[in-house]
Amino acid sequence: MKLCSIASGSSGNCIYVGSERTNLLVDAGISAKRIEHGLNRIDIRPDTIQGILVTHEHSDHVTGLGVFAKRYHIPIYATYETVLAFRRIKFLSGISDELINYIEPDREFMINDISIEPFSISHDAANPVCYTMHMDSGKVGIATDLGKYDDYVISKLNGSDLLFIEANYDINMLMVGSYPYFLKQRILGEKGHLSNDTCAELICKLIRKKNRHIILAHLSKENNYEELAYETVLCELSRLGNPLSDFKLSVARRDIPSDMVEV
Repeated sequence: MKLCSIASGSSGNCIYVGSERTNLLVDAGISAKRIEHGLNRIDIRPDTIQGILVTHEHSDHVTGLGVFAKRYHIPIYATYETVLAFRRIKFLSGISDELINYIEPDREFMINDISIEPFSISHDAANPVCYTMHMDSGKVGIATDLGKYDDYVISKLNGSDLLFIEANYDINMLMVGSYPYFLKQRILGEKGHLSNDTCAELICKLIRKKNRHIILAHLSKENNYEELAYETVLCELSRLGNPLSDFKLSVARRDIPSDMVEV
């Protein structure tokens, strides 16, 4: 399996995950034109995408969903509540029923040779999920837009060869920044986002010899930056005796596709 982050951050998210037979997207939170450009950069034709897995209905995850899915007639996978929520958005209301596939947390399904399991997350959205995907060659675990983690989330992500995990904000930057009080409280809350420190804690609970690559994702433009997220997680891993030589740690870029990672 292989993964490339086409865009990752508070301004838009889109992840490519694929195999020799299958090409998928997780979310389409940037314009269809940017999705096409990102796929072309990694030599994937947009008309070969066989499914779009939606995590939730917030604009930074669905902005390009309608145009891209309709242009290439791509099946959309989302929970019933998420579909109801994004249909209330004017530019997504016209998506054909024939493109919609309803999914449920903890119920695995297959798209060609990739087994996909949605799992519930704590976020201020309508029945949001994230995903694990696996084949015989490896497992990918994706966890962004969650205000907290628990044993359930850990159980779903355990055994992942590749982890794609949210490190949204630095607490100090958020607290002294320009965001209004209510927005700071939302981000800090249990249905908000993971900080760099909490991301590091979660990664430390998931570290196994099986891990090959960990990607920090969904960084806030206003309350974080790549070097800070990387160093925060690296310091915590080092403190707990997890040397970086055992795996690779990287940060997904906001506007530039990452290098393709294979597991």
